[in-house]
Amino acid sequence: MRLREYAKKNGITYQTAWNHFKAGKIKEAYKLSSGTVIVPEEDENSLPKKCLLYARVSSYQQKDDLLRQKERLENYANVNGKIIFKSVEEIGSGLNDNRQKLNTFLKNKQYNEIIIEHKDRLTRFGFNYIEMLCNEQGKTITIINQNENKNDLIQDFISVITSFCARIYGNRRSNKIKENIINQIKQEGV
Repeated sequence: MRLREYAKKNGITYQTAWNHFKAGKIKEAYKLSSGTVIVPEEDENSLPKKCLLYARVSSYQQKDDLLRQKERLENYANVNGKIIFKSVEEIGSGLNDNRQKLNTFLKNKQYNEIIIEHKDRLTRFGFNYIEMLCNEQGKTITIINQNENKNDLIQDFISVITSFCARIYGNRRSNKIKENIINQIKQEGV
């Protein structure tokens, strides 16, 4: 494949890929007489099966739960003979679709499987979209505990309502502040 395709496939810019090529970091890549850089495609079947463990809690008060969750994931991987590529722990809302660690590891192509404890540890909503994306990349998602807790569903519902209320009241407050500033400017005659 060409260097531009290699960059796109690995989620990096063309300039970064070019710098890697010049530094000799791309194995077996070569330059044609026309100047085009060719990168041999890796045989995906030759890659060892590696898994990424992902643990998440919503708040810092649950830090102990995060460590226990990570430990359960490691035990599951070891008992099932999985090669652990990386273990990622994150503190953040499952409703937040812009979690930095989640976004970073979803782009990474060096593992074949994501192991999570519950479906909602990955995301509260849109799990099927993430699963489709992973399948397109040749990755699988393994959920250790398939049971859904009714309390979790109630908490999800409350979280959605809270999120929308915060957005509505936040907009009202900012509009009120703008109105006050405009009125003050008009009163001062500026």
